[in-house]
Amino acid sequence: FVVDRVWRSQANPCPPVIVGVGLGGTFEKCALLAKRALLREIGSVHPDPFYAQLEQELLEEINKLGIGPQGLGGRVTALAVFIEAFPCHIATLPCAVNINCHAARHKSAVI
Repeated sequence: FVVDRVWRSQANPCPPVIVGVGLGGTFEKCALLAKRALLREIGSVHPDPFYAQLEQELLEEINKLGIGPQGLGGRVTALAVFIEAFPCHIATLPCAVNINCHAARHKSAVI
């Protein structure tokens, strides 16, 4: 599902992108989790090994799509995939995907 969403977006979100995934809770909660996931520092690793491995696998699959920077083709379509999860009943497992445009990246520095 996550890889399909990135494939369907193609160059629209101005790749290379950061992908936030929210899992669990209510749908409203998982949408917020997907947004919150985008705020993680690039290079950070999820504290849960299961999600850390899933993030890495999704990143590799997304980069295999070959969309590349600005949709012009290449090996780097995404810089990171971050997953945030919340408990829920297995019968109602919602998933939200938020794709971050390059213009919305953040960093801070002390001058």
